[in-house]
Amino acid sequence: MSSKDLRSKKIRAFILLTMRPGTSEEIVQSRKIKGVTLANSVLGRFDAVAIIEADNSEHLTKIIYEMVEAHPNVVHTETLLSMFTPQP
Repeated sequence: MSSKDLRSKKIRAFILLTMRPGTSEEIVQSRKIKGVTLANSVLGRFDAVAIIEADNSEHLTKIIYEMVEAHPNVVHTETLLSMFTPQP
């Protein structure tokens, strides 16, 4: 794969979120933010997970900050970058 092909691919990230107790359902509202393809509250070590697709790392950062700013009950996030990009 050429470097030009890599530049044309989207970045996919999985955002794991720790929320204040009783507020994990709020993250579902993140689906309204452009670039957030999935946002669910979950059971386990984290309270919620969101999947984001962005054109580049700057765009990804902007989406993550917008999502966190929209939810003041977010205590902690952990971002996992996908090694394989989504197909168009």
